[in-house]
Amino acid sequence: MPTFTRIDTGRARLRTAVEGETGPVVIMVHGFPESWYSWRHQIGPVAAAGYRVAALDVRGYGGSDKPYPIDAYSMEALTGDVIGVADALSPDAPVILMGHDWGAPIVWNTAFSRPDRISAVAGLSVAFTGAPARPFTDIFKEAFTDKGLFFYQAWFQKVGPPEEEAEKDVRDFLRKFYFGIAGEAPKGSWPIKGVDASLLEGLVDPGVFPDWLSAADLDYYVEEFERSGFRGPISRYRNHERDYEWLQQFKDRKLTMPTLLIGGDKDPAFNGFGRIADPGAMMRNFATDLRGVHVLPGCGHWTQQERPAEVTALLLDWLKGL
Repeated sequence: MPTFTRIDTGRARLRTAVEGETGPVVIMVHGFPESWYSWRHQIGPVAAAGYRVAALDVRGYGGSDKPYPIDAYSMEALTGDVIGVADALSPDAPVILMGHDWGAPIVWNTAFSRPDRISAVAGLSVAFTGAPARPFTDIFKEAFTDKGLFFYQAWFQKVGPPEEEAEKDVRDFLRKFYFGIAGEAPKGSWPIKGVDASLLEGLVDPGVFPDWLSAADLDYYVEEFERSGFRGPISRYRNHERDYEWLQQFKDRKLTMPTLLIGGDKDPAFNGFGRIADPGAMMRNFATDLRGVHVLPGCGHWTQQERPAEVTALLLDWLKGL
């Protein structure tokens, strides 16, 4: 079982689940709306393979600091936190990163901005696309908002209503959000709706949840978000323009360390909501040592939770080759 420590990154203190006493450091970064706990199936096996594993709560989540300003959740700030954890646990050697959902862009961009501190990177659900050519707000405005269509990241730009909707009944919010983009969700579970809708409108509760998320697992997430709230997690989505400006200084770079990409063929984030025909082929334009692209049939967005054994085996095999 991991032990918990709060690591001071210099700008935020992060609750971190640590397992393994020696070996190269592997830092695991979760996405929205998740927790260090999202890596519960991978922490032990990776530690047993000879690594010191650190699965953190991203700032704004769980037991980590929750600064109030929106710009505290910029990509620059979050990658700085990862470097802070790396410096605390492995000051004399580069670290290995693994990230899922928002955790994937966080680890990709940590390696992108600080290649001196990162030896290898694995991303789940979201491919690396280099420095953005324009802010993502411009992309979803053109693809959804200007056409009168709802897009969840546009909804998250509103400060207040998204938090109120999520916090009104945390269990209901998490059940519907998790199921809506899970592999078991039937077509239409993530509905097309008008631009003035809220996130939960049209989302359904499955009644009996898929086996990959037990009642105890859900209880843990509910307790974490009832305590932490959603302002910090949702504020990550409110930094697209700020992230765009920061990343332009690295636009001529590529990732040169070993990388790995894992996604599900039923995960809308993996293909960029229909914008990316072949995530692996696209990523090879920006990562020169991509050592594997694994697409899991029938898997939805919650990659390492929906398919824990497969994902763990893929990660361990990749680690052996480093």
